[in-house]
Amino acid sequence: MSFLVDAGIFCAVAYVFAAVKVVKEYDRLVIFRFGKAVGTKGPGLTFVWPIADSYKKADLRIITMSIPMQEIITKDNVSVRTAAVCFFQVVDPFKAVTKIEDPIEATRQIAQTTLRSVLGQHELDELLSARDSINAQLSSIIDRQTEGWGIKVNSVEVKDVEIPEGMQRAMARQAEAERERRAKVVAAEGEHQAAEKLAQAAKLIAAQPGAMQLRQLQTMVEVSAEKNSTLIFPIPIEFMSGVQTSPEQQYSDGEKLDVSAASRQQEKEPR
Repeated sequence: MSFLVDAGIFCAVAYVFAAVKVVKEYDRLVIFRFGKAVGTKGPGLTFVWPIADSYKKADLRIITMSIPMQEIITKDNVSVRTAAVCFFQVVDPFKAVTKIEDPIEATRQIAQTTLRSVLGQHELDELLSARDSINAQLSSIIDRQTEGWGIKVNSVEVKDVEIPEGMQRAMARQAEAERERRAKVVAAEGEHQAAEKLAQAAKLIAAQPGAMQLRQLQTMVEVSAEKNSTLIFPIPIEFMSGVQTSPEQQYSDGEKLDVSAASRQQEKEPR
């Protein structure tokens, strides 16, 4: 009789020890009692009674899932290959266990199909320049589809876009032409501003008669700084105004010289 009592006590103690479960902080246990889901337990020390209860563990940590390279035809009929990465986590372990068989694989398939569908609605330039808006759109669409499974999609990032080699050369030529256009525009704007400043300087110099001469002297000083320079000194035409004479004056002066020479010749002849 005592043997049966000891065996019963031993079985009871073993049953209790078998029911003790330690659940980690990031895990939850979905409890099934005789096949019926009755709730979740954890974290910490909990009891799952053998025979009557069974459980399935759900991880609540953020899962990083790579979306493999996908072939996509953009809106402007360019064939590209792109890959992405999806960050999601289980926020409702009860739904994640009871509503879907494999939530991670299901999220992967939804992410792949959504990636092809969304990127196919955009042009190539948008894929390269509007990454933030495309990522937000992908995240929103995938999250709406996985919400019923107890999964929260935190973000989706397009990490790689492979462009055909011919398209890369065309884009390089386009970028080079755009840079040349900008350079020409900047040079033309500089010439226009310089012309305006020169016109203003010319008006100031023209207002003062001696300003041009002072400017010439300053230029001579700047040029003469190098010893191997040949200096050409321009003489203003005003300096020659006193030397120049009119043809009438030259003719009258010539007559005066001829008359004076004839008179001297007459004085020298003997009478």
